[in-house]
Amino acid sequence: MVATVSILNRYQELLSEVDSWFLHCSLAAGTQISCQRGCSACCRGLFDITLLDARLVRQGFESLPAETKQQVVLRAQQSIAGIRTFWPDFDQPYLFNDYPEEEWDLVMPEEDETPCPLLGQDGLCLIYGYRPMTCRLNGIPMVDSSGEVLFDEWCSLNFSAADPLQMQELRFHFNDIFTQEQLLFREFTRRLFGEPLNELDTVIPAAVLIDFARVRVPEQVWKQRTT
Repeated sequence: MVATVSILNRYQELLSEVDSWFLHCSLAAGTQISCQRGCSACCRGLFDITLLDARLVRQGFESLPAETKQQVVLRAQQSIAGIRTFWPDFDQPYLFNDYPEEEWDLVMPEEDETPCPLLGQDGLCLIYGYRPMTCRLNGIPMVDSSGEVLFDEWCSLNFSAADPLQMQELRFHFNDIFTQEQLLFREFTRRLFGEPLNELDTVIPAAVLIDFARVRVPEQVWKQRTT
């Protein structure tokens, strides 16, 4: 457990670099960026996160008051029930990697506007300091310091009068950040399963329900490693 906590602490340090980048972008772009704490326009629907992100989400969830946790669990269970309409056997440890990737979009439709189970009634994230990497990156295109465009989309509320892909001040050392994230993920899975893995994915509603003491590697992942 102590070892896992140390990895989570190191991951949060990495995430703080992403937060600093986003703050820098907000200051540099001014009114061209609407994203700020309290805006929940993107806190809707399902999207995949890593198992490391899920463990961080779980840590934040565990710090919530008992009554709030009960409400979050109920909303999370409703979301899982929706996934089971496509995957009836979807259960602990709620990992997507046992299922064909071409089916993931069916489970996570873009038009889904269901609020995140960890979104408070005031529009604030209940675990803001523990939110996944994706939540921290959303809204601004990702252009590496080298000029490589890693993600060319952005929130429709942002950049109404500018092309962010041409804004040098928004660039960031993303390739380095993602390399560090991958190394931390491999170390996390090595300590959890005895050997490092490159990918295990789930969703935020599942993160609050996963029994990390009994989490197993999906059969499909082991098959890919042995073929």
